[in-house]
Amino acid sequence: MGQVDHTLPRGEPVRGVTSLGDEVYVLRDKERDQVEVYDVITCRLQRCLTVPNTRVFTHMTSCEHYRYVYVASYTETCCVHGLNVDVPGAGTWWCVKDKPAGLSVNAAHNVLVTFFEVRKIKEFNSRGVVLRELTLPDDIINPFHAIQLTTGQFIVCHGGPDDAVHRVCKMSAGGDVIQSHGGQRGSNIGQYNRPVHLAVDDNEFVFVVDLSNRRVKLLSPSLDHIRQVVSPDDLQWLPNRLYLDVRRRRLYVVENECRSGVYTAGRVMVFNV
Repeated sequence: MGQVDHTLPRGEPVRGVTSLGDEVYVLRDKERDQVEVYDVITCRLQRCLTVPNTRVFTHMTSCEHYRYVYVASYTETCCVHGLNVDVPGAGTWWCVKDKPAGLSVNAAHNVLVTFFEVRKIKEFNSRGVVLRELTLPDDIINPFHAIQLTTGQFIVCHGGPDDAVHRVCKMSAGGDVIQSHGGQRGSNIGQYNRPVHLAVDDNEFVFVVDLSNRRVKLLSPSLDHIRQVVSPDDLQWLPNRLYLDVRRRRLYVVENECRSGVYTAGRVMVFNV
């Protein structure tokens, strides 16, 4: 089991967490200063970044190569915003046409956007030019997050509240399912109830947020269950995002308070793994 190291402050609901260098970035539902920047050692708030002209966020990731934090959002248009963390106010944004669910950055420093409604993964370069569009197999319904391995294969999690099948899949670069873990929705070791977010370490071990079961699971590179890293006893609310700091072996887990189907508050818990 992971050991709680510390907890970042409670505040508005959290939509994402990531890090660059010695800083941790937390995305909250606010009108401005939505990205809070904390020192990775002291956990003290350093500054805030504003994502312009938007309020509805779905996810966040980062790119060490370009020193960008990417934020997925939708208001009148569906967009990805790139914030340059070294130059205040600098950055970019581009329209992605469909409603984005999850973000990740691959080994080529390109942005992968997962779209749950249209069951696609789109790859964009840092300027927002679409490089590739992959339609997922018919049995992958409501995909929420995808990560591309250095081999070119993908790890994808899928399954919405009303879906019968909830799984984590390994797919070929062409989109064929190679291996999977899960199946019928449930709470047993081999089951999920809304697997919504992933993290993969350098050895291709997979961390999975199992939202409605209020836990984080660890899978082997072949998607065999290893153990539960974060249990319901470790959490106060619902987990829905995570970020793995591979170098420091820290797992950042987002949990949000939910009342009548609406997130009302959130925080980030940090586990040593």
